[in-house]
Amino acid sequence: MKTKLLTLLILFAQLNTATSQNESNGLVKWLSLKEAQEKNKELKKPFLIDIYTDWCGWCKHMMKTTYSNEGLAAYINANFYPVKFNAETKDTIEYNGKIYKPLSKEPKTAHELAIKFLGEKLSYPSTLFVTNNFEYNLLTQGFMEDKKMEPILIFMVENAWQTVVFDEFNKHFTNCFYDTSFAKIKVKTYTIQEVEKLQKKKPKKVLVNIGTEFCNTGKVMTATSFIDTSVANYINKNFYLVNFSATSSDTIVFKNEKYFTTPVSNFPMHGLALKLSANRFTLPSLCILDEQLNTLEVLNFYQSPERLKPILTFIGSNSYQTKKFNDYMQEYLAPPAPKPKKK
Repeated sequence: MKTKLLTLLILFAQLNTATSQNESNGLVKWLSLKEAQEKNKELKKPFLIDIYTDWCGWCKHMMKTTYSNEGLAAYINANFYPVKFNAETKDTIEYNGKIYKPLSKEPKTAHELAIKFLGEKLSYPSTLFVTNNFEYNLLTQGFMEDKKMEPILIFMVENAWQTVVFDEFNKHFTNCFYDTSFAKIKVKTYTIQEVEKLQKKKPKKVLVNIGTEFCNTGKVMTATSFIDTSVANYINKNFYLVNFSATSSDTIVFKNEKYFTTPVSNFPMHGLALKLSANRFTLPSLCILDEQLNTLEVLNFYQSPERLKPILTFIGSNSYQTKKFNDYMQEYLAPPAPKPKKK
């Protein structure tokens, strides 16, 4: 399964990575912080910052192994601005509009920026993942093999950080790609045409899970979120679930209108994905429709079963008609009232 995932990473990157290996850099095309920030002004990408020192053996080992993995390096080169940052540099550095200086001319002294990145725990190697607007940081410390880095890269690139914490995503990522023996319940899925017919006989609300072949967070959702024991029975009882590819080449008739693939920013996008998501489409998107097949809500980016459960009960119970979601969540999370004592 690991080989399959790395193959997906290579295909998604669409790069021909050089096969020659440089021991000091691996196969990643490293930039300085100045270069990365300048490039980010023209084309937004997250940053991957490798924080190292010249004397750190594990830093060098990580270059020879993790950063020399062809699939991983191709994915990083395509989707990140990768930066090598010497934590003991004597250079003055500008980062996110602020100036950071060396604290001492003495060797093996941490730079002011290294302390900002790492705090009191100056451990090497450390890897800092930063969103393109500097809004969110994810720090990992110590040597990291390719298998452990894969979910972090996807978590950052596909914006899963906007909806869940990494540990939650990582658990389900592992269940999807490596440990498929987790507890699950089968959920029946339908096509959108089948749902239209079923609505005439047995109306239910509809979940349309929209992804693509290259969307890894969508794969995790499909393989774990809907079949999780905490939500699967509720979905089977209260919803029809549709898995739909945003790059489908089929012409689909929905509510007496035809939808087909059309280029959007030079990317082939099915018109039905745009229709159901009310033009709020992201990868992945989960569109919730009412019994008349009108869009009630669009959940953008990755949705874990833990996050999904209260949303589904809020919609499925029709509480959305009388309550605000925040008020509903207060009730949902409130501890049960104590049972009256018997006299």
